[in-house]
Amino acid sequence: MSQERFKAEILPIREKLFHIAQRILVEEQEAEDAVQEVLLKLWRTRDSLDKYDSPAAFATTVTKNHCLDRLKVKNRQESLDNEYYENAGTDNPYLQLERKNTEEVLQKIIENLPPLQQAIIRMKDMEEYEVEEIAEITGTNVEAVRVNLSRARKKVREEYIKLTRV
Repeated sequence: MSQERFKAEILPIREKLFHIAQRILVEEQEAEDAVQEVLLKLWRTRDSLDKYDSPAAFATTVTKNHCLDRLKVKNRQESLDNEYYENAGTDNPYLQLERKNTEEVLQKIIENLPPLQQAIIRMKDMEEYEVEEIAEITGTNVEAVRVNLSRARKKVREEYIKLTRV
């Protein structure tokens, strides 16, 4: 793909890519960074963009996947319900330790889910996205989101019960 064609086909959809990134990542600055990284990645691989029927559609998919990857890394670094536990106040140290252990166990279980199920369960249960929004972000249909969410929750429940039984 030539420089002129790249400018004509990819750069005009920058705003659309930004909106996709912002819906996934929420923070404006983080979305802007993600779009910049995607555009740089596309620029570096511009010679192979000709093999796609729609380079703009490919750019959209790359943006979505890049943002989901960033979200995955970000969520690994943060605790599952950190804000909830901080607002819970001071209580029994044993309960605090139990919460921390539960959090770690759930995080490990979620990390072992397939990537799509990880993203869906995090967006729905932690970030409180609606099913329709998740479908739009992940590029799947609403029913597929519901099925994947159900399977992910079931797997988390089964694994948690298995790991916590004494």
